[in-house]
Amino acid sequence: MLELDGVETRYGLSQALFGVALTVGRGEVVTLMGRNGMGKTTTVRSIMGLTPADAGSIRFDGREIRGLASFRVAQLGIGLVPEGRQIFPNLNVKENLVATASDRTGSPNPWTLERIYALFPQLAGLQGRMGIQLSGGEQQMLAVGRALMTNPRLLILDEATEGLAPLIREEIWRCLLQLKAEGLSILIVDKNVEALLRIADRHYIIERGRIVWNGTSAELTAAPDIQHRYLGLS
Repeated sequence: MLELDGVETRYGLSQALFGVALTVGRGEVVTLMGRNGMGKTTTVRSIMGLTPADAGSIRFDGREIRGLASFRVAQLGIGLVPEGRQIFPNLNVKENLVATASDRTGSPNPWTLERIYALFPQLAGLQGRMGIQLSGGEQQMLAVGRALMTNPRLLILDEATEGLAPLIREEIWRCLLQLKAEGLSILIVDKNVEALLRIADRHYIIERGRIVWNGTSAELTAAPDIQHRYLGLS
């Protein structure tokens, strides 16, 4: 579904990614983990064309997408839940959900307002509330719902549960488990290793712009030294 090979990205003269390679298969949940400032968000931005990569290949469903404008990448079927949520503060919940809604890929069971409200019942009672009036957890649910309303074939979440209360974090993990059960391909950036080991199939760890480890949940669970060295876990 998604394949990065030898991706290098710079901010001006400063290189942030060095030959990054990773894959996400159909129906797979894959994580990208690492400490702050190691290149996770830059990798996501490179995939989406927000910070264009300087070298390497980024392929989605067999098509080269490196160099495409970000809106073209989204139109191909990649939905992004960005770091910081970035919902529209001057639109209400319903308007946020329908503002970018589309079904360009012809999904057999497209996402609708009704499906989003069934996934996140809390949003159903907030349809008329403005984005700026929502709590952080409500905004994150809305950001996930907004991305799903584009009917993506691949969903990317950058810092999926950062800054959220424990109950809201569990709600997000529940949602992702349901989406996994429905066969959606998902790439997750987050720091909650315990939850990620529970729901993801495979993991990549990035350190100073380079992928330094990759493997399954079972392999990462059995490697506490790797967790300690690259994720700061004892």
